[in-house]
Amino acid sequence: MKTLNKTLAILAIASTSLTACNKDNALQNDSFDNRSTSAADYSQSSLPVVTISADITSSVTWSASNVYEIKGVVTVTNGATLTIPAGTYIKAAVNTPGAQNGVLVIAKGAKINAQGTDTNPIVFTSRNLLDGDNATVGKPGDFGGLIVLGNAQINEATGTKLIEGLADNAKFYYGSSSATNNTESSGTIKNVRIEYAGYKLADNIEVNGLTLGGVGSGTVLNKIEVAWGLDDGFEFFGGRVNGSDLVAFSNDDDQFDFDLGYQGTISNSIAFANKVSTHSASGGNSDSNGAEIDNHPTAFTALPKTKPTFNNVRIVGTKNETGITAPGFKSGVLVRRGAELALVNSKITGYKTGLHINSDATPSLTSVQGSSLFGFTLAATAGYTDLGTNTVAPVGTTAPTFSISTQPFYNESGFVHGLAYPWVKFNY
Repeated sequence: MKTLNKTLAILAIASTSLTACNKDNALQNDSFDNRSTSAADYSQSSLPVVTISADITSSVTWSASNVYEIKGVVTVTNGATLTIPAGTYIKAAVNTPGAQNGVLVIAKGAKINAQGTDTNPIVFTSRNLLDGDNATVGKPGDFGGLIVLGNAQINEATGTKLIEGLADNAKFYYGSSSATNNTESSGTIKNVRIEYAGYKLADNIEVNGLTLGGVGSGTVLNKIEVAWGLDDGFEFFGGRVNGSDLVAFSNDDDQFDFDLGYQGTISNSIAFANKVSTHSASGGNSDSNGAEIDNHPTAFTALPKTKPTFNNVRIVGTKNETGITAPGFKSGVLVRRGAELALVNSKITGYKTGLHINSDATPSLTSVQGSSLFGFTLAATAGYTDLGTNTVAPVGTTAPTFSISTQPFYNESGFVHGLAYPWVKFNY
């Protein structure tokens, strides 16, 4: 059996049914403890392996009777649609030093139709969990990542931009300067897991678990988990795509990241940090956030402004950082570089700083309504716009106990139910 000694007890709720017995047992555990579990190789190890190394230029449907091995960077282009049926497993070929591997790109004008089910998800995962060898284990960077590129609006002066993590090539550009394409569709991603992604080519050249560049609101993102990534879990560069029931767990950098004029809604979603995972740093200091929100890296006033809406979102850190591998965590939510945020019916907990709004972000343009924040600080004189019914505990106040039995963040029936989907997997 394989053991990575990396999990959270709270997450046992996510992979079990919500029977009274299971709920009662789960409530005896501390929600922020890290406990080990074991998992054997996936049974799909016995399936035939089909290697994909060339770009996909005409519509094709894969089969769940195969395991697909992506070799290098494979791009769906020329207006083609890639259909991936429920239960299909995808891995990367063996990494070649100095080259990206196992990256699937949906180019502008192309589409992905990846629709798993609650009990039969589509899984992008480590080749080491599909090799039938219990002596090998999955690790961040084993799979490259999934990148979707669209024509929706971004706030880059040129109107288009090369996607992060890939070499300069016309097919890897995304976005436009016009709002005309904001409602376009790049397809559907539903009931999908992306595990051990984020292949690193060089410093600051990494692929995220799921990257959305200039993706329009006609695209469907629902019930997607990104776990144990080498960079960000989900990153949104501009565009208007919405996401619901998204789960980010144990990613190295930010669990959610927003840039370049993104304006959409993330609903019924959660970011779980894990102190036994790796944590990104900048200048030797922590740079690992639950959510990082930037307008533009240099042009802070660029339009349209980055302003995601979080509706019923949970940002969850760790009980404490005792024994954590340096540099640890930064903020639950960091808003900076001209960005804004609408925080609605959401909760942030388990970070030394829950909500941090930089002075360069125009704090008053961030609004908070019906939300609970633990660890609140502002790097500015002006505060956020308080729309009422908020519970705020400033930095320096005593942290709550974080026991499931007493922590209301986890006792909400809708919140627990939202984590009960079988497609979520935490016992890696």
